[in-house]
Parts: sequence; structure tokens; C-alpha cells
Amino acid sequence: MNNTSHQSFTELVVWQLSRKFKNDIFELVKVFPAEEKFRLTDQLIRAARSIGANIAEGHGRFTYKDQLSYCINARGSLSETNHHLIDAFDCKYISIEQLREHQKSIEELGKVLNGYISFLRNS
Repeated sequence: MNNTSHQSFTELVVWQLSRKFKNDIFELVKVFPAEEKFRLTDQLIRAARSIGANIAEGHGRFTYKDQLSYCINARGSLSETNHHLIDAFDCKYISIEQLREHQKSIEELGKVLNGYISFLRNS
């Protein structure tokens, strides 16, 4: 049985951080060229959305094993987002400072997500 079933996924710090990160990405892509709307912009938004969505879906699962699987998927989406940010830098859509700022957020979110994954593995 899930010991966190009494709380909503919205109360999880890891989900709250993923939401903030997703919203930061939404703001970032607003300045991308129009021709990237259905390419890099869309990929970045989808990857960033997937982080929180996987955490939320996993939280709704009955077993820790299922929750763990979705959190591992969220970690993959976090890495994918980092890759797309590097693409944005390579295309000169964002500065090195912007890339580093978002990579710092990725690192922080990754640490919290890894902590949550460790908790689920040990439960």
C-alpha cells in the first residue's frame, strides 16, 4: 500500500519543482523563431511537461514499484529537456548564461527526483 496516498501529488516537493521548471521553459521558448514552433519549441515543452506528468501519474499508482517506474521516466524526460536546451544553445536561440541557469535547475530537480526515487526503492 502507498503511504503517500493521503496526500495529493501537488504536495510533493519534486512535483512542485517540476512545475516551476516547466513554467520557466514555457517562458524561455516564447522568444524562439516561429519556424521552430512545431520543432524544437514543441519538443522542449513536451519534454518539460512530461517530467511532472510522470511524477503525477506514478503517484496515482498503487505500488511503489509502479511509482518508481514513472519517476524513472520523469528522470529521462529531465535529461531529454537538457538535450533540447543544448540544441537551443547550439542554434543560438539562448545564451550560455540561459543554458547554465536552466541546467542548474535541472541539476537541482534531478537531485530531488533522485531522492524521491531512492525513497520509493527503499519502501
